[in-house]
Amino acid sequence: MLNAFFASLGAGALERITLLLNHVIASETVATERLKPHAGRSVQLTLTGWPSLLPPPPQVAFRITPAGLLEWCGDTPPANPELRLTLDASNPARLAAQWFAGERPKIGIEGDSAFAADVSWLIDNLRWDIQDDLAKVIGPAPAHELSRFARMVAGGLREAVHVLQGLVQRGGSRG
Repeated sequence: MLNAFFASLGAGALERITLLLNHVIASETVATERLKPHAGRSVQLTLTGWPSLLPPPPQVAFRITPAGLLEWCGDTPPANPELRLTLDASNPARLAAQWFAGERPKIGIEGDSAFAADVSWLIDNLRWDIQDDLAKVIGPAPAHELSRFARMVAGGLREAVHVLQGLVQRGGSRG
């Protein structure tokens, strides 16, 4: 029963993540143009080394739509996806620290080379312009100030993560 509860939470989160990814992709015409030739193809993300103490993550697979957007495949991933992405998730805290530090985790990509090149380009180049989205809701000046504050907070978090990483590395080398 607990696994079903966590699975439903994961499914709901993935539906919203899909909406966010599509929002980011749709905001850049070049992104949708890169994905349109791959309509009908699927890409699957596999989290390797997921800690057994945590509830298992939901299946993460997307199909490319004719519009060049993503469609979550739900609980039934494709048997033979054209592209497979792998991410080492053995240490979720380290992944979160990398994200806060602004580092992109290493993602393995295998499958169709043209599809892989386009997805790799998306991973490297697409960014969510939060300030632009906020400006549509609260206006450009407040959005700019809120974004400036958020960048300061993110910078402080990055610095804290770097300090903690340094302390952990020095502590581990004493042994």
